Amino acid sequence: MKEKWIQLDAEYLLPTYDRLPIVVEKAKGMYITDEDGQSYLDLFSGLAVNILGHCHPLLVEELEKQSQQFSHISNFLYNKPAILLAETLVQNSFAGKIFFANSGAESTEAAIKYIHKYGKDKGKNGIIVFKNSFHGRTSGAMKLTRMASVQQDFSTIDEAVYELDEQDIEKLKDIILNQKPAAFLFEPISGSGGIEVITKEFMEAAEALCKEHGVLYCVDEIQTGMGRTGKLFAYQHTSVKPDILLFAKGVGGGLPLGGILVANEISHYFKVGDHGTTFAPNPVSASLGLKTIEILQNGLINEVPGKELYLINKLKEVKEQFPQYIGEIRGKGFMLGVVINGNANQLRLQFMERNILVNITNGNILRLLPPLIINYDEIDTFVNYLIEILTEWKGH
Repeated sequence: MKEKWIQLDAEYLLPTYDRLPIVVEKAKGMYITDEDGQSYLDLFSGLAVNILGHCHPLLVEELEKQSQQFSHISNFLYNKPAILLAETLVQNSFAGKIFFANSGAESTEAAIKYIHKYGKDKGKNGIIVFKNSFHGRTSGAMKLTRMASVQQDFSTIDEAVYELDEQDIEKLKDIILNQKPAAFLFEPISGSGGIEVITKEFMEAAEALCKEHGVLYCVDEIQTGMGRTGKLFAYQHTSVKPDILLFAKGVGGGLPLGGILVANEISHYFKVGDHGTTFAPNPVSASLGLKTIEILQNGLINEVPGKELYLINKLKEVKEQFPQYIGEIRGKGFMLGVVINGNANQLRLQFMERNILVNITNGNILRLLPPLIINYDEIDTFVNYLIEILTEWKGH
């Protein structure tokens, strides 16, 4: 039966993904079960989406409840779940206003348009990003839009993009002083870029530079947000306050939802008609987001640091045992990366053969993004199989 579905996928879907040969039948908690009845321990949670694992009973209950009230309305009407989620996000971050989108890439698009408005007003142009950064894949929709009221001058957005190495505060200062950019946009921990952690010192120094020179300080928390690092948002491990915060992935409780939070001081740049979407904020997604934050704040988020320390210490022990295969261990909370000195994709397949799902990013980085509900026994299972696989590598 598996072969049938794989064949149908190849016949009817564009080949944009390198899928594992697993046809999902159901999922519950930390586990995904295929149609052959094989259960797999899921250590990348739908790429950081399923913060509470699969089919959390309280989320299922909330989904059923909201679906029976209304599952979609247009943005011409007031959406109570979305208003409540916006209030909750603001109260747990910084004072500002939110625009909801459907995904991380849409959140980035909204941020770009907002930066464009700000830059036009201030006589600035350009966005600073890190080399090897990742902020989405979309391109071009505004260039194809020909309604003048919608198109405005967005279709001509041609923001200069300036690159700098991570942690390079002097280069950041040089770009700000000489190029007059409108914004600096970065992830506190790079996701697809290899789980590189931006230091507290750099983040705080960069914020000071941006504030001094009127450059928007924009933090992409699409992957780091919703408790993954032990705080609701990763920037909260520092003293900084973003001008624009990007969020998505886990914020919809497993359903599509994203957005930007803009600080009150600059929240006047979007007016009616400047931006919009049909589906966001979906009331069901918003309800699940509210419930997810409630569960996190009822104690789950406080468990992250202890579990993180346990896992990192275990990984350090593996590194001591297999220094030829394990390089740097980096990350924070349950957004961890392990540098693999060997065939990382082979490692992924060997884990799959042992019914564990892991992710590889940036070529040779074992990226661990487990649901926050993972327990110590499940951490031990992963580590023990890692030792078993590396022992096999050593034997060959």
